[in-house]
Amino acid sequence: MDNCLVERDGAILWITINRPASLNALDPATHRALHDAFNGFAADAALRVAILTAAGERAFCVGSDLKMRAQTNADEHPPTGFGGITHRFDLMKPVIAAVNGLALGGGVEIVAACDLAVAADHAQFALPEPRVGLAALGGGGLQRLARQLPLKHAMELVLTGRRFDAGEAQRIGLINAVVPRAELKARTRAMAESIVAGAPLAIAASKQVMLQSLAMPDLATALQASYEAAERMLASEDAREGQRAFVEKRPPIWQGR
Repeated sequence: MDNCLVERDGAILWITINRPASLNALDPATHRALHDAFNGFAADAALRVAILTAAGERAFCVGSDLKMRAQTNADEHPPTGFGGITHRFDLMKPVIAAVNGLALGGGVEIVAACDLAVAADHAQFALPEPRVGLAALGGGGLQRLARQLPLKHAMELVLTGRRFDAGEAQRIGLINAVVPRAELKARTRAMAESIVAGAPLAIAASKQVMLQSLAMPDLATALQASYEAAERMLASEDAREGQRAFVEKRPPIWQGR
């Protein structure tokens, strides 16, 4: 796990890609370590939010380690995808990307796969795969960006491979906020704490409904659909506790049930 550091911070789990000498490019061992870290996060009921970041200030993740990839001309990903997250569709806990530098190729795909993202003001982004004869397929970048961004913005970034700064990433909707680099950890942690203040089942239900409804053909279908996490939330003790606490003018005590 040396190339992936995991640190508990109350209900928050910090997951840090730790290959700064390689600009945090991912090799097969790091993919597996991230897969294991997210598995641990998903399985631990005491953990509410994960923050994914990287060591150093130069790079968040510059994608695949091309020196290793060139040996096989193929990627070696776990079943949960690039960085153990891009193909992980059953995780109903929020994940925040804290982008501390360059996010290139697969690094952008990881950011797009996270639910929220905060970037330091020196961070830069790009999808340069066509310039090395590839496309942003391994982590679903093409598919996600076509859904998350205005299509012409997504097309330009994908087809030109140009770099863009954190301010542009925020304007087009790839990230939520840009902060001074010295404040990245504190500001991302504050965002995570604001999520932890909500009821665990309500957060899970909110994420499930938003993501699963995207796959439905129209709004009427989405509104009429059944969502397992939402049904569990509505029947929970926490739903009753939240309303009692509001009436009694006190902070709620969440139990996750």
